[in-house]
Amino acid sequence: MSVKPGAADTSAAVTTASWLPLIVVVLTQIQASFAVNALTVSMAGITTDLDTPATSVGTAITAGTFAMAAFILLGAKIGARYGTRLVFQIAVAIHGLAMAAVALSQSPAMLFVAQAASGAVIALIAPALTVFIATNFSGDQQAKAIGYLAAAIPAAGVLALLIAGSFATTIGWRYSFALVVALAVVNLVLSFRVKPVPPQKDITIDWAGAAIAAVAVILLSFGFSGLNSWGVILATDAAPFSVIGVSPAAILIVLGTICAQGFFQWTRSRKAQNKPQLFNLDVLKTGAERATTICMATMMFVGTAANFLIPLYMQIIQGRSSLQTSFSIIPYTLSIFIASTVVARLYKTYSPRLIARAGFVVVAAGLILLAFTIRGDWHQIFVVIGLITLGLGQGAIVALVFNTLLTAAPKELAGDVGAWRGLVHNMSGSVGIAVASVFAVGILGTLVSSQLIDNPTIPASLKVESGINLDQVNFVPNDQLVVTLENTSATQAQIDEAIRINTEARLRALRTSLLVLAGLSLLAIIPAGRMPNEVPALEEPQPTKGKK
Repeated sequence: MSVKPGAADTSAAVTTASWLPLIVVVLTQIQASFAVNALTVSMAGITTDLDTPATSVGTAITAGTFAMAAFILLGAKIGARYGTRLVFQIAVAIHGLAMAAVALSQSPAMLFVAQAASGAVIALIAPALTVFIATNFSGDQQAKAIGYLAAAIPAAGVLALLIAGSFATTIGWRYSFALVVALAVVNLVLSFRVKPVPPQKDITIDWAGAAIAAVAVILLSFGFSGLNSWGVILATDAAPFSVIGVSPAAILIVLGTICAQGFFQWTRSRKAQNKPQLFNLDVLKTGAERATTICMATMMFVGTAANFLIPLYMQIIQGRSSLQTSFSIIPYTLSIFIASTVVARLYKTYSPRLIARAGFVVVAAGLILLAFTIRGDWHQIFVVIGLITLGLGQGAIVALVFNTLLTAAPKELAGDVGAWRGLVHNMSGSVGIAVASVFAVGILGTLVSSQLIDNPTIPASLKVESGINLDQVNFVPNDQLVVTLENTSATQAQIDEAIRINTEARLRALRTSLLVLAGLSLLAIIPAGRMPNEVPALEEPQPTKGKK
């Protein structure tokens, strides 16, 4: 049953459910997202306090991300088997303890273990949030709740910037994670007022499928994260190993893809034999649901890639600090938040298909505007407008696709929908950053090489003297380039020419990357056209018996 877009709702009035479960959902999402963002914002303080390089903090963040992605499908089944609320409460408590361990960390190893543990329990939390929404809300309330859940992620980013950034520069970075511990206590106490979801004790967990899925996710995650440093096809000197010269990144991606295909084949086989499966393929049984997943993956790919390129532009080209960069992208983050919360108002008037198509056009328009207006000065009004436009389209699509998947699936599959959403978000985001990095650096290298070859101002001898490797060109600030060339025999004219080449090549590489992302957004109109053409019918709660 479906409701035509714009059709009047003739059903009887129903009692609005309490918003308390949504408060728990939003605060818990902020708890999980704030913890990761605070780690990034506090990187300088952590590296100084623990006497460790920034790469160690990056490794800890990666460990948490990989752990969440690897076990999120298993987390959904554990929640269903033992009771969503109980598993959620245990996970929130463990996450709070992990954040306490981060706050008390005395070594990089302790930080790594605590962050990995927090990522693993988020794999239990993320599906539970979806189940809480599906079991406590329906109709318009459910659509709004999904929007608020989607908006909680950018909200956590802004809060981490304002709060963790302030703490890191005043009382110390550890207080940010003490705040997360306090938030975990609040969420744990409030969760006892959320009605329990009965455990499905007849569920048997497919541990073999869980192992295959975890191996696939880990291989793909490591493979894509190593593309830039290890090489796309051929191994670089930084690669930990190679097989007949082939990059380990390419090998891991191929092996991960094989394992992923093996997981789906294993799952189909168990379903055919009426055996328990780790992931219910009914979530993706129709062409519309698969198209919705493609739209979700595309938007996360484009969004995270743009979110990587924009700070790169501000920090490398403009020379802004990480904190200054974070403040500069607040308009972008806030526009995602606003769009995620208000897009539900369009569901009764416009179909998911139309909203998705319009959203991808808006995203492409924002990226194109950015590509044609970025210069050396960030304070251009059109750049800010481009960021806001991008955020509005991105926020609307992220909330829309999640709502479409959840409303199309039975309530008992809400955990599977939540786990699938988390997995697609995580993997698409990781791939987006990796591919954007490789593509932008590749374009930069090609542009620099074309400018340096047969350049009359910069002779070949200077390239050798300065140690410039045209096969490993990367984004570097002009100041760093000047320092390198001043240690050579380069004249001022040659330094000026090198700066000109570097400046032009960086801007062109970033603009080209943004335009390619815009093109990918426009291509996403095709799968968006296969999304539902009608608003999915949402089961309304029945009036309480005995009441008139």
